[in-house]
Amino acid sequence: MDSLNNGEFTFSDNTAKQDLQLLTQALDASISGVIITDNQQPDNPIIYCNKAFEEISGYSRNEIIGHNCRFLQKEDRQQPQRAALAEAVKKGENVTVEIRNYRKDGTLFWNELYMSAIKDEHGKTCYFIGVQNDVTRRKKAELDLQHQKDKMEKQVEERTRSLRENEEYLASIVQTVRESLVVLNPDLKVLSVNDHFVKTFKVTREETEGKLMYELGNGQWNIPRLKELLENILPTNNPVLEFEVEHDFPHIGKKLMLLNAHRIELEGQFRDRILIAIEDITDRREIERRKDDFLSIASHELKTPLTTIKGYVQVMQKLMPADVSDKLKEILRKTSIYVERLNTLIAELLDVSRIQTGNIELHREPFNFDKMVYETVDHLQAAQESHQIKLSGKATDNYNGDESHIVQVVNNLISNAIKYSPDASLVEVHLSRVSNYIKVAVKDHGMGISPEYHKRIFERFYRVGEIQQRFPGMGIGLYICDQIIKNHGGTLWVESELGKGSTFSFTLPMQERTIND
Repeated sequence: MDSLNNGEFTFSDNTAKQDLQLLTQALDASISGVIITDNQQPDNPIIYCNKAFEEISGYSRNEIIGHNCRFLQKEDRQQPQRAALAEAVKKGENVTVEIRNYRKDGTLFWNELYMSAIKDEHGKTCYFIGVQNDVTRRKKAELDLQHQKDKMEKQVEERTRSLRENEEYLASIVQTVRESLVVLNPDLKVLSVNDHFVKTFKVTREETEGKLMYELGNGQWNIPRLKELLENILPTNNPVLEFEVEHDFPHIGKKLMLLNAHRIELEGQFRDRILIAIEDITDRREIERRKDDFLSIASHELKTPLTTIKGYVQVMQKLMPADVSDKLKEILRKTSIYVERLNTLIAELLDVSRIQTGNIELHREPFNFDKMVYETVDHLQAAQESHQIKLSGKATDNYNGDESHIVQVVNNLISNAIKYSPDASLVEVHLSRVSNYIKVAVKDHGMGISPEYHKRIFERFYRVGEIQQRFPGMGIGLYICDQIIKNHGGTLWVESELGKGSTFSFTLPMQERTIND
């Protein structure tokens, strides 16, 4: 192996290539998670991970590549081990730590990390290799052993009393919860239902309890989708969440239901029971459909008159006499600006409508990615006097994607960086190639975002409270950006702390994964 550049390996001969293939296969067969980070790039991003690391963390490769390792700690940022890792990276030293990490689903696991620095012939640290092992069981055993030794007898006494109280407490919750709950035995006979089920589906307990689920209401529950859930999906995938079932009941009409099913595997009295939670979303889905229809119709209806107004303003600006007053010129100039803002807003609403209805289309064609970003930055910089946009790095001059949509993403992220950092003067944009991914990072020095909002800001129409107060808007720009990047097979994320600015980054895959990645 001659070199490692931008996450890609080059080879001196076929033997070296075979050796690397064997090494890669060995790493993927390892039970230890292995990552490689590039210390020559800003923020030391991950450029390689093996399959074990994906399994340990719960993230897929396209969600890992390009990130700094800190994303595994999520909001748990005050661990002293983080400082030890940062110091080792700074000095280019090897280090071993045990640190709390979190899987994609939020589950805590203890990670035993061995990190080694790779240096070039001049002693400069170029890369780091991290070998990681999940030692959660060992840590948990150590903590539990000490805890149980001191409190075992007391816990037994308290548990007996607590179980009695919890049984009564849970029974009251089951009866008051605003979802229909059904408990089945392994033969799919109804053991119990709550009051909400009885009221929603207009049955009595005598008509349900002890009966086969499919026979309820003289066969009204003999639903193919329900059978698929209980007989095919649940036995192999426990639990099953948000499973949609639509059925036309003879007495209560058509219902769209969202089912959560869980197979309970306990010893003793409650062994092998199936719990089904049924949420009636018929009205909610109809409201959402009407809202989306209104959004689409309103956007289209506004587009035509706005285009006419824009045309009239442009005509007035062209036919304006030379001796017209400066006040009138300024009025027309501001009118043109606000018309353009309204036009952009309507375009975004149309994009949202197309996304919701599945009508957004990608027109993939090869284009010069770096040139596109540089031209977008030049255009924004020409219209900005308050901020300097500093662009650095390169990714690729040949990318196959929808150029207009990617321009929309880059433009939106940089415009947001300017908008939400009114007291700063610098926005930084960095292009890079990380393994077989393009990475674009937009960093501002503005107000920042609290960690609890990092995922929600990509939801449709979501706005953080304090941001909404200072900067009114509809909360659709980041939603559109996220959908565009996902449609290209990429990932968009944010790293931010309140009062310390934000960095929005996205990665786009260049090609399918190969042995050389």
